Amino acid sequence: MSDAKTRIEETNKSNDVVLYMKGTKEMPQCGFSSRVAGVLNYMGVEFADVNVLADDDIRQGIKDFSDWPTIPQLYVKGEFVGGCDIITEMTLSGELDTMFDENGVGYNKEMADKIREANG
Repeated sequence: MSDAKTRIEETNKSNDVVLYMKGTKEMPQCGFSSRVAGVLNYMGVEFADVNVLADDDIRQGIKDFSDWPTIPQLYVKGEFVGGCDIITEMTLSGELDTMFDENGVGYNKEMADKIREANG
């Protein structure tokens, strides 16, 4: 776990936004990962994607690291934000916009508003 923990810490430190997911942002391998990656892509957020299916140590390591049992997991500025349901709720409530604003993460506000309009 220590090697995985070190790699996770380095990835989170090196990137403002990191999504630990099944698959990649271009080709998600599960619906929950696809939803979160889709939201981030649609909002124009630059993020690092880590495919947990490609590395069993990271797949288990990220669950231990966050003490959160499921994938995907979103990190902003090194802090664990949540999984699919939490990110969906935060997107629809505008909390994700606020978090990005407070942390200096670039995103397209107009596209974030469109997500809320389509789901409101």
